[in-house]
Amino acid sequence: MGFMTEKIKIAWFGKHFGEEPPLVGNEKQGSGTIFFSGCNLRCVFCQNFQISQEMMGSDYSIEELADIMIKLQDDGAVNINLVTPTIWWSKIKNALLIAEENGLKIPIAWNSNGYDNIEILRGMEGLIDIYLPDFKYGIDEIGLEYSGVKNYSQTAISAIKEMLSQAGNLEVDENGIAKKGLIVRHLILPNNLNNSFAAFKLLSEIDADLYISLMRQYFPLHKASLYPEIARRVSDDEFEKAYEEFLNLGFSKGWAQEGECENIFVPDFRKQNPFEK
Repeated sequence: MGFMTEKIKIAWFGKHFGEEPPLVGNEKQGSGTIFFSGCNLRCVFCQNFQISQEMMGSDYSIEELADIMIKLQDDGAVNINLVTPTIWWSKIKNALLIAEENGLKIPIAWNSNGYDNIEILRGMEGLIDIYLPDFKYGIDEIGLEYSGVKNYSQTAISAIKEMLSQAGNLEVDENGIAKKGLIVRHLILPNNLNNSFAAFKLLSEIDADLYISLMRQYFPLHKASLYPEIARRVSDDEFEKAYEEFLNLGFSKGWAQEGECENIFVPDFRKQNPFEK
C-alpha cells in the first residue's frame, strides 16, 4: 500500500501560541501544531473530547501530512508540534521521513498524554527532538476512574524516563527557543491534591531538574459533571498547596499558570529565569 492510500485523521493544524514560551517564539513565529484525531485515553474531563473521543477531523495522506509540516516551517513556525500522536505513530514516522527529505529542519515535538508504550517511543528515536508528555496521575486508581486505563503512573513514568534518555533536559537557543529536551506537564484536578502530590513525588525520583509545566486550566467539561468531586474549577488554595509541595520536593525549573489564564511564563517558578546563563 502506498503512502497516498494510507490515511491519517487530523482535526486542525496551524501556528499555535498557547504553549510554553520556548515552544512559541515571538508573536509572528508560533508552534507549528497538528492536532491528530483520536486518543488512547478516555478522560471524562477532556477539553477536546470532540477530537479525542468523537474523532472529529479530516483524512489526509501521509504525503499530505509531510506537506503540512513543510508549510508550517515555511510560515515561520519554530517547531512541529504533534498533539496526541500516539495512535498514529507509524504513519507520522513515515511522514516525518518524507518531510525531512523535502527540507524539514525545525525541531519535532511529541505532545502526548504520557501513556506511551516504550517500544513506540524507541521506534521514533532520532526523529523527535522535544518531548511534551502529560503526567496526569500519580495514583493509578484515579487514572482508572477518570481516564479508563490501568497502571497509568508506571506506564507514564517509564515513558518519561525513555523520553529523558533520548532527549535530555530542555535546551534552548540564544533566543530562548527550545531545541531539544523534555518538558513534563501536570494538570491539577479539584479535590485531588493527593494525586498531584503522588505525581510530584514520582517525578522527583527521576530528576528534580526536570522542567515542569504546572497547569491549573482545568474546567469541568465533557462528562465531568457526573463526578461531583471534579465538577468545579481548581481553587486558589488548592493551587497554592500543590505549588508549595512542588517546591518542597526540590523542583525549580519550568512554568506555572496563574488564575484561569492560558500558559503564562513564570521565570523559574516565580524566582529567576531558568534560561539565563
